[in-house]
Amino acid sequence: MSLPLLYQFVDWCKTKIISPQTQDKELPVADRLRNLPSEFTLRDLVGITERAFELKTSPYQKNADDAARQWFRSFNVYDGANLSKFLDLGKFDLFAALSFPNASQSHLETCLIFFLWAFSTDDLSDEGELQSKPEDVQASVDVSMEILHDPQAPVPDQPYAAMLHSILSRMRTTATPGTVARFSRAFEHWSQSQILQSRNRSIKRMPSVEEFIVMRRATIGGAMVEAMVEYSLDLQLPDYVFIDPIVVAMSEATTDIMTWPNDLCSFNKEQADGDFQNLVFVLMVERDLDLQGAVDTLTQMLSDRVDEYVELKKQLPSFGTEVDAELGKHHKNLEHFVQGTVLWYYLSPRYFRTLDVAERENLIIPIFPREL
Repeated sequence: MSLPLLYQFVDWCKTKIISPQTQDKELPVADRLRNLPSEFTLRDLVGITERAFELKTSPYQKNADDAARQWFRSFNVYDGANLSKFLDLGKFDLFAALSFPNASQSHLETCLIFFLWAFSTDDLSDEGELQSKPEDVQASVDVSMEILHDPQAPVPDQPYAAMLHSILSRMRTTATPGTVARFSRAFEHWSQSQILQSRNRSIKRMPSVEEFIVMRRATIGGAMVEAMVEYSLDLQLPDYVFIDPIVVAMSEATTDIMTWPNDLCSFNKEQADGDFQNLVFVLMVERDLDLQGAVDTLTQMLSDRVDEYVELKKQLPSFGTEVDAELGKHHKNLEHFVQGTVLWYYLSPRYFRTLDVAERENLIIPIFPREL
């Protein structure tokens, strides 16, 4: 979701979180979704997105990874075994190299530590101790809000907020005030979506497809990603560019295109964890589809969304020679981010565990056993 819609979204989230009507839509998830087939087939999502998004990788992956690991260890958010599992199995260094291929080494380090912060924070709310505790997610967010807009704010005691403090400090050394402001507002947007998602989990509420798509643009952190792309190249983009309707529509499209493959690839992991906040499940419920039908429907939605992005790009207006050049870099590097992200979903064992995904076309995926 683009920045002009952030404040509308925050207000909408607050309404959803506090409204008693949300409980009227509680879904008996176990009754509707417990009987899954033994396997499903997934098309090559990388092949679908590569029609419009180019893949590239950074030469600074190893050096950035060494520095980022040292940074992450200093916050002591995981103990020995869990720390190794998070850092080694996540392949976040590869993710950053694929997502920010044109960043300098120092900027790539910051982009990588952004991933380490984002994924460790997301795991805390998705599958950790805050999974179904919206009030605790809100308390964690409140700590981070205190340092968001104040460059002189002291480093918080809470480690996740301390990591965010460090990321903001790094960004402020070279990024424009507009870039930092967009990142900060995007964090607020993402935080509200995390609270809402935790609320939905706590009452086992299944949103509509339309509602979930909007919320998912927030929970994936799409607006923060765009700000990080800006930072990665120290782009000089005026604020007015980001309220243009075509730029807004392109932003929403790229966010959907990197988000929907995540729901397809993470579905198996999430169903095993008993987590049903996934667009595959939402499609199953709203459209009365079986698992394969929902997977195929979402895959076709993805293909159609890629076509829509191509058409939107043709309609992009001119903002003048200098701005057009900077915006062109922004969109090209956002496209690199999208394609690198979709490929990383396959390469990271977060989603496919030990399954061989070298041949991605019509990949047969056995359903993981449900964790009790």
